[in-house]
Amino acid sequence: MEVLEKKLEGLTMARRSQPEEPTYLLDLALQTTGLLAASCSNFTIHLHNKDTLSLMGQFRGHGGPVCGVRFAHTCPHLLYSGSGDGMVRGWDVRRPGTQAAQVFKSDASHSYCSFDLSCSDTLLCAGTEQVNDEDSFLVFWDARKPGEGLLGVYSESHSDDITQVCFHPRDKDRLASGSTDGLVNVFDLSRGAEEEALLATCNSESSAGSVCWSGPDYTQLLCLSHDEGLHLWDLGQLDTEEPLTIFSTSDARSPNVLPGGGAVDYLVGGRWMEEAQKLLVVGGMKDGDLHLMNCDDGGLRLLRSLEGGHSSTVRCFLWDTVGEALVTGGEDAQLLLWKPGGEELTTEKRESMKSMSAFRLKSRPHKKHGYQRAKKKST
Repeated sequence: MEVLEKKLEGLTMARRSQPEEPTYLLDLALQTTGLLAASCSNFTIHLHNKDTLSLMGQFRGHGGPVCGVRFAHTCPHLLYSGSGDGMVRGWDVRRPGTQAAQVFKSDASHSYCSFDLSCSDTLLCAGTEQVNDEDSFLVFWDARKPGEGLLGVYSESHSDDITQVCFHPRDKDRLASGSTDGLVNVFDLSRGAEEEALLATCNSESSAGSVCWSGPDYTQLLCLSHDEGLHLWDLGQLDTEEPLTIFSTSDARSPNVLPGGGAVDYLVGGRWMEEAQKLLVVGGMKDGDLHLMNCDDGGLRLLRSLEGGHSSTVRCFLWDTVGEALVTGGEDAQLLLWKPGGEELTTEKRESMKSMSAFRLKSRPHKKHGYQRAKKKST
């Protein structure tokens, strides 16, 4: 049995956490020393014990939807969050309930729908929503110097909401960005100016929802679109005549990857599993069941199904490498921990606490650019 299949084989539901008020769980981040952060649709950030899922505290302060949470790599007590209120905030998780310790902002017209922190903890980048019906921006700060203003802005590479910015896990200067304009761009920030920094542009032919670095040495990019398309590109082929596309489907709901010829209803996200050297893609059903799949040049292949947990759409997941456990959160307001040998007292699905007013990501048809800056098209 392959390493990844073996890791997933024994997963069973071990813990469940459900807040008192209905709220979507939108994003998750894992601290190296035991905390789990969850961004919620009511603009709050919850802190949980990663092993028990017990609520340890929360932060309030954002005045708009929280577009993500990230723990610092070298300073584990520092947690960052970006928001549609036009601010990236840094919180001290040793002091739940306090005001933000750091605040980063740019132009007053900017509303952030994505952000990330470089692997060296030196750079923060946020992607804005479309401004004035034509512009969108990548804005940069020195994370070590809050309050000192912007380092710079990229303004030419996207024309619509920048739904994802994702720093390379090992290269502090490598950044990928995805947008509802359909483009996924890759930058080498060490080159400085935007035109010189742009290394490649890949077209998802749709509204790009999430981007994930993957592959040996993280030379590949996975893009999931808002209409459930999936594209896997190999950037290691940039300077060759070989095509960038490893696998691509305009609708990942169409491949019959489930037993009996069935298909998933939606895609949650992807993660490169370093030890197994495999790309894990998580898909789900509207009733909350999850399907864990491997993605490579042969397409999607089902590895394991997780049933009886969530009662509605799952919006986020993370893999705890140390604990070899999966954590999932969704629109039913539940946070679930899946681990080998886990035994929960009640395995029946809990009633959904789905919020009717919870924030949903916008999904708009992508706009075609009148220019092409890529070194090579993703053919």
